[in-house]
Amino acid sequence: MESNEVLTDMEIEKYEAIIEAILFTMGDSVEVDKIANAIEHDVETTKKIIHNLMDKYENENRGVKIIELEDSFQMCTKNEMYEYLIKVAKQPKHQVLTEVLLETLSIIAYKQPITRIEIEKIRGVKCDHAISKLIEYNLITDVGRMDAPGRPLLFGTTEDFLRKFGVKSVDELPEIADELVEDFKHEAEEEVQLTLDI
Repeated sequence: MESNEVLTDMEIEKYEAIIEAILFTMGDSVEVDKIANAIEHDVETTKKIIHNLMDKYENENRGVKIIELEDSFQMCTKNEMYEYLIKVAKQPKHQVLTEVLLETLSIIAYKQPITRIEIEKIRGVKCDHAISKLIEYNLITDVGRMDAPGRPLLFGTTEDFLRKFGVKSVDELPEIADELVEDFKHEAEEEVQLTLDI
């Protein structure tokens, strides 16, 4: 279908229902081109239909919403419903992001794809534990290997990272000043010194 074709209200409602069923059933995020293929329309029209559906969820008193993650969409629970969910489910394990984890995550988010050695050069300390924890929390993942001797793993952020930090893509992250990266390094050096002094 051409993107400038005008759809009737009945057609829009039909496609919204199909998209709603897809997102509800899949649970995870679904690429927009797959949704477009399912409803047999182009990506631009599909995005318009989804954005229209997103507006409906936001404007009505619903417990769920649709979020956009780069070129994918996902149905999820609205944040304000969380307190009711924990009454019928076990409280999820609390993920604590320490300063060390946040610093490591920030470096990966802004410099990705990046190797462990490159992260350690910036922080000035070993990052094995921090990387393991961030992988456990599903905030980062390995995204391939560098074409270099030893073929070291490259790390990048996940869709969970985008969801938890409320951004559609890493392009929406605020700019970080070079001096802040230097601050990370100095803090890490102090952290090592403190450990040695103990």
